[in-house]
This record gives sequence, structure tokens and C-alpha cells, in this order.
Amino acid sequence: MSALRHAATIFALGLLFGGCATVPQEMAWFPAGDEPPERVGWPGPPEPQRLVYAGELVGESNFRRAEGAEEGSATRLLRWIVGLGGRRTNVVELVRPQSGMVDGGGRILVTDAGREGLLVFDEAAGRLLAWNDAGAGLAFRSPVGIAGAADGSILVADSELGYVVRLDAEGRPIGELGRGVLTRPTGLARDPSNGELYVADTAAHDIKVFDDTGSWLRTLGRRGTGPGEFNGPTHLCFAHGRLYVTDTLNSRVQVLAPDGSVLTSIGQRGLYLGNLVRPKGVVADRDGNVYVIESYYDHLLVFNASGELLLPIGGSGSGAGQFFLPAGAWTDNGQRLFVADMFNGRIVVIDYVGEPG
Repeated sequence: MSALRHAATIFALGLLFGGCATVPQEMAWFPAGDEPPERVGWPGPPEPQRLVYAGELVGESNFRRAEGAEEGSATRLLRWIVGLGGRRTNVVELVRPQSGMVDGGGRILVTDAGREGLLVFDEAAGRLLAWNDAGAGLAFRSPVGIAGAADGSILVADSELGYVVRLDAEGRPIGELGRGVLTRPTGLARDPSNGELYVADTAAHDIKVFDDTGSWLRTLGRRGTGPGEFNGPTHLCFAHGRLYVTDTLNSRVQVLAPDGSVLTSIGQRGLYLGNLVRPKGVVADRDGNVYVIESYYDHLLVFNASGELLLPIGGSGSGAGQFFLPAGAWTDNGQRLFVADMFNGRIVVIDYVGEPG
């Protein structure tokens, strides 16, 4: 009976205080307890800095009570009664972030294979959201690539489910594409000029193209080492009318025209700084510079549009500008660069303040 009375008490209090306003929160670019380091940027002196370390996102600890905001007495009472005033458990944090995007409202959406879902950092609303539903009674298993569609929906490639899930702006599953066509989808990129969606099908060693309705249009490439051929392609980026394909097991990034013809290739296999061994994320900034994640050596490599190495960033570790098996990379409007630092369980944020080369 005591357990029933306890449950009834909590239920009654929930009804009593359920309509109370939540405490306003603000999103910080550094987790609680972490002090922003002294300015860290690249390249080093005496060259002027072009890229500056701006913080990291890990989860709940990036959200704090807004300055001047206080909990009401009713909220404090409820926390005390249900035991929420003690040590927190089950904190919502990134586990193994894969990739991400920034939507039109400035929300940062991160796919996380370790959480089997997505975390959404909503700075404007001061809240963190966790999305796990991939369909009716179905959860994500290994979400990797993510892209926004013209209608505001969100496309998520799940490599274990074997297709792309379509979510509405609130994270509710509203459709899918590629079931029965895709084998192990990973990277996604969308051509905004015509709505075509490019999907890296890693196990099939090709890129499959779909229209806005989800119809399969064509396939680019096949397994091989020649131009336009792939060996385990993973991450994608579409920028400046070009499709960038991380051809991971061929240790290069191939740059294609929308029709699949090869324009150039970036990087080469090797053991020296600037060479590629296991490239993953790829993204281009507003000036055409290309950023490539070299996951094996824990580096972010910056190339110019011609494929010449401009700058290496990184090295193994968890400090500012260090990585531990990084995965995806993306930008917002060209002002900030985001890196999914997978085994550090964080998103590293870098401000782009000028032309690196």
C-alpha cells in the first residue's frame, strides 16, 4: 500500500504542478564546469589565425538556468519529493556522434550511433531534445548521415536498418526511402537546386541518387580504384555545385559533378602528415576550402579547392583542437565548422574567421 500511496502522491503533484512554467535555460558553447581555454587557433604564430576553437557540445551540461531565472517554490518542492534534488542520473549526453546538420532555425542535429538516435541542440529555445523513433514501434539502430529536405523534413540514413528515414521538424517519423534498394547507407548530401538526394551505399560501393519523392533515379560508380569508382564510400557533402565523396578505403576524396563525372580527387594514401589513411567526414566552406577528417590519425585536414594541403589540425587527445577517432563534419552558413569527435563523445565547434590559404 505504501508504494501505491507514494505513486498516487507523485501523480497528484504532477497534476498540481504540471502546468507550471519550466525554468528558462540558455545553451552555452562549453559544458558546465569547463572554462573556455585561452584563444586557440590555426595556423599558429606568426601567421594570422583563420580558424578559432569556439567550444564543444556534449549534451545536457551545455544547458544552464538563464541568468536571473529562479525555480519557483512549487518546482523545488516537487524536486525534493520525487528525489530530483540529489545526484543526477541518466544524463542525456552524446555517446558516439557520427554526423550532423544545422537546420533553418539554427538547431544543431547530431546523429549518434551509441544512443541509437539523434540529439537536437536548440539554442533559441534553450532546450535539448532526444529523438529515437524511426517508425511505428521501431527505433533507430545506427543513424549516420543526415540532411534537410525542401519541405523542412529531415532525412536520416540508418546503416543497420538499411534505408533512409524521413522525420518531420519535431522528430516524428513520416516516411522512408531506399528500402530494398540500399544495402548499408551512411552519408547523405542534397543538391538544393533540384532536390536530388545522394546516398553513400557503403557496402555496395556506390552512390545512389533519389528525387524529392524518394524515387530511385540512378547509381553513380561501382567498386574499384579508378576515377569514379569507390571502395567503401562513407561521408558526402554537396557544395558549390559539386559532390564531395569520401572514398574511405581508397584513401581519397573524389569530387564529382552532379551527373557523376569526376572533376578532381583530393588526398592520397601515405604515412606523412596530410596524407589520407581512413578519411571520413568532408565539408567545404564558403570560400571553397575543403575539410577532410583523417580518422586514423585523429586530424582535420584543410585543403584548398585545388586539393593542395593548407593546414593540419589535431592529433590524438581530448584537449582543444585534438580528436579521438573523429567521424563527420559539417558547417552552418559558412561561419562555423562542426566536427563529430566520436570517441570523445562531443561536437567540436570551430569558427571560420578568414581564408586559410
